[in-house]
Amino acid sequence: MKHLIIYSHPNSKSFCHAILDKVEEVLAAKKHDIVVRDLYALGFDPVLKAGDLADFQSGKIPADIKAEQNYIAWSDIMTIIHPVWWTGLPAMMKGYIDRVFSYGFAYSLDASGIVKLLTGKKVIVFNTQGTPQDIYEKSGMFVAMKKTSDTGIHEFCGINVLAHQFFGAVPYVDDAARKSYLEKVKQIMDQY
Repeated sequence: MKHLIIYSHPNSKSFCHAILDKVEEVLAAKKHDIVVRDLYALGFDPVLKAGDLADFQSGKIPADIKAEQNYIAWSDIMTIIHPVWWTGLPAMMKGYIDRVFSYGFAYSLDASGIVKLLTGKKVIVFNTQGTPQDIYEKSGMFVAMKKTSDTGIHEFCGINVLAHQFFGAVPYVDDAARKSYLEKVKQIMDQY
């Protein structure tokens, strides 16, 4: 299976990176073809520019965007790993979505409405956050974030969300909790 990992965190010692390592370990053991796109290491530019929009309208796709679209087209399953900042996607990840999941690649319109151009693709999402799990559960924030990410982005483009896992209070939990989080990552990845 062809597995694309889209990873976004500026700190290579973050718990998100530990998740990345665990995902790679599980997929390698299963002999999957793996490509990792570390957005910070790549120096990916998350800013959607007027020139990008003009290029999209004229059918020319900027090279950096086309490269990412080619990886998505190649993949069977994507795993997206990023922190939650201010109850949402960090700027780098949001900019990746803005630029790469563009009209004509991820979706289009016809007389019947939205055409989901990434139908058949699958995604697993892992998120970390500093806020304790129970606070986001009680406030409905997890439901809201899943609605935005899973429904508003992935399902909108036809991508089947296989799992979306949040890990709370990451900077404050002990090593035993972090190990249990990584075991959960393994359990999820072992299914695919």
